[in-house]
Amino acid sequence: MALLHALLSFMLLALVAALLYVRLSGRASEKPPTERAYTTAAMTDYVKQALHEMTSSNLYDLGLSEEEFRRRKAKRAELKKALRGCTSGDLRDKAYIKQFLVDLLVRQYQLDETAINNVIPFDDPYELSAQDQFEILLHVYKKRYRYDALSELIRKYGLDRPKLGIEDGQTESYRITADDIHDIYKKEARRLHMDDKLQIVAQRIYQQYKGFSVVDEIRDMKIDGVSGGVSGLPPAVWEGEWEFDSDSLLREVPKSHDSVWMFYKGKSIHLSFLSFGSEQELKRVCQNVYKYNFPGQLSEANGYKVNEMADGSRVVVLRPRFSESWAFFVRKFDVQSATLEQLIGDDNAELPISLIAYLVKGARITAITGAQGSGKTTLLMAMVKYIPATFPIRVQEMSFELHLRKIYKDRNILSFRETETISGQDGLDVQKKTDGTVNILGEVATDPVAAWMIQMAQVASLFTLFTHHAKTFKDLVFSLRNSLLKTGMFSNETVAEQQVVSVINFDIHLKRDIDGHRYIERITECVPLEQATDYPQTFRQAGTLEEKMTAFMETAAEYFRRSTDRTAYVERNIVEYRNGHYVAVHPLSERNRKEMAEHLTVSERNAFAAFLAAHWEEANGH
Repeated sequence: MALLHALLSFMLLALVAALLYVRLSGRASEKPPTERAYTTAAMTDYVKQALHEMTSSNLYDLGLSEEEFRRRKAKRAELKKALRGCTSGDLRDKAYIKQFLVDLLVRQYQLDETAINNVIPFDDPYELSAQDQFEILLHVYKKRYRYDALSELIRKYGLDRPKLGIEDGQTESYRITADDIHDIYKKEARRLHMDDKLQIVAQRIYQQYKGFSVVDEIRDMKIDGVSGGVSGLPPAVWEGEWEFDSDSLLREVPKSHDSVWMFYKGKSIHLSFLSFGSEQELKRVCQNVYKYNFPGQLSEANGYKVNEMADGSRVVVLRPRFSESWAFFVRKFDVQSATLEQLIGDDNAELPISLIAYLVKGARITAITGAQGSGKTTLLMAMVKYIPATFPIRVQEMSFELHLRKIYKDRNILSFRETETISGQDGLDVQKKTDGTVNILGEVATDPVAAWMIQMAQVASLFTLFTHHAKTFKDLVFSLRNSLLKTGMFSNETVAEQQVVSVINFDIHLKRDIDGHRYIERITECVPLEQATDYPQTFRQAGTLEEKMTAFMETAAEYFRRSTDRTAYVERNIVEYRNGHYVAVHPLSERNRKEMAEHLTVSERNAFAAFLAAHWEEANGH
């Protein structure tokens, strides 16, 4: 009996000890860590665990009062929403999470003035990496210039000037090196307050946990875009034969995850001092950056995704096997700068600005052409300003890029886009039933959309604006003509070409120089030639059989000439860009003058006539 009591007492003591161990071990995790744990990796792990517990723990087990329960439930819902939104480019959710991290690190992790220098050596500039120095500089400039911080840094130190290539020492390219950052930091270095240090550390943890790694803050800046995974050796190369190579030179060759590029004022600038650190980190960014509004899964079977982000940026993500490495492209469109006066500079810029405004007011079907990055989408956004406010506007895009309702909030505008189940052709078909007066096509990139654009411009809308990648006006006509033939709408090349040139009135062609300078290379008018002339009938009046045969051969020759190489149009450059100056070249055709005037008010007609007389009569006088 005594043995049984002793055994029960032992088991009870063991149970109490086990409970005490669990309780104490749980509290131990809440105690501030030792100094050795003040590293970015350790703090990121702590943040992940803490946020997971906050968003998944059972509130009913805490024995809270009803008011406290509701307060915590609302706070948890707000935290969950921000955690979802911050990965989609929502700057407000990002700011909320970063401030939450600061509070977490100070109150629970007990990050103080001494410990924070173990995370990033703020007080020892020689120990700071190029990435550390860049993030500190960006934070300091952001306090003064907000989202213009990176632009101001580049402008002040001329970081967008070309440098000679590393490999051959002859080819020029745009890149910002670690030496550039070190030199700037020496000039800009100053003692940081504790709050600044906390913000920088919180940003570092955030970008490794929920953000987009080293490009997270860069993506938020007012630049044209950012990309990653587009240079360096792809994984198929260095994961194979070089993985165990002992040659240190081979190990120092840049890899795909060392690739960070920025698109700034038309220039592709390589940020060679930044790296994602590993292929796994680049893959994580690619898998998260396109997730806004649940566009579907990126997989080997579907190796690319095109989507937008919460701030209107366009994002394209690619993965192996479709591409040789994981890669992403974020393209930004500054809707605040979408005015013709801000976009078009150089001497005599008033000429193309006024002409474009009259083309839109005059309801001319206008193509905006140019290479990628030349500014077609931004110019199209600015042109919408001159569409009469009484006209409903319908927009068709591959992905939402124009975001016209952000600029023109009181206008009747509705945008459509292609989805996995709804093609651009279907979208254009639906547009015809939505009372649209003006149709805008973000990009005519496929044959069905090109064919529907021609048909829609003929019968379904007052006029159409669209963008295209054609290099010349002839290429634009040929491309649209071939689209009509491929889709089966026409079988005769001549007839298809006549349909195209009868629709398109003007082409605004944009160009971007190697130094990133954007300008309008030309504004071209398409003048269709009269085709409905009678064939020669002289053979009917001929007397002899020989004269009849000779005259009939002339008629046959004219038929074959019209069927083969007869020109259906004349392209006339109305405005050209010459040596940094916009000049008036050929005057507008009488037909377009009259048709444009019909859509203008009396005062606009008078101003239009004065504008034409001032520029083209003067040009003809010379």
